[in-house]
Formats: sequence, C-alpha cells, structure tokens
Amino acid sequence: QVQLIESGGGSVQAGGSLRLSCAASATTAKMAWFRQAPGQEREAIARIFIGGPGSTFYADSVKGRFTISHDNAEKTIDLQMNSLKSEDTAMYYCAAGHSRLCTLSPTCYNYWGQGTQVTVSS
Repeated sequence: QVQLIESGGGSVQAGGSLRLSCAASATTAKMAWFRQAPGQEREAIARIFIGGPGSTFYADSVKGRFTISHDNAEKTIDLQMNSLKSEDTAMYYCAAGHSRLCTLSPTCYNYWGQGTQVTVSS
C-alpha cells in the first residue's frame, strides 16, 4: 500500500501562483495530479512517469501554466501552478499507479491522496 500526502492548497487571486506537493511512501511507475470541481468529473491535469526520462502530460486547460516535477530521492511530486484562473478552482488530488499503460482515467491509478482545495478568486 502506498500512502500519498498532499500539501500546498489554499486561496489565491486570479493571476497568482500556488505550488502543490505530494509525498509518496514508496516509488511507483507514474504519478499524477487530478482535479474535481463540484458537479464535475475528476480529470487528469498533469502526469509524470517515474524513472527514466520522466515523460510528462498536461491537459490543454493547464498547458503552459502548470508544471509537474518529481524528486526521485524524496519520492515527491510538485505541481507549480501559475497564472491561475477562477476556473482552476477545484479539489486537487495526487494519484499514483503501477502501470504506464493507462494514464488519463482515474481508474488507471491505484493510490490516492486525501485532496487539497484550491480556490481562485477573480
């Protein structure tokens, strides 16, 4: 069982920045950030493969504004969020999984953090 502990959420004005962190208790094949706004489905916004080149994926809605990174030694991933918009308001979840074959659906991930709220006011 892998435990994921998130930190770094909060409230910010539009145009501001926040950095989310997720600490894992063990190494997995991939880690990602999802978000879920009220009444909406949970969506993958950024994913990184652990080990090797560390290939990344970004949803179109965050591309160019968000950056996912990984620290192998600390087994953490961060999500740097810049130029935040009101539509970025959601609960953000860290996820980890053992297979690289499936990466965008929540069902692709074996472990989840408890979530951290991000609120962007306009």
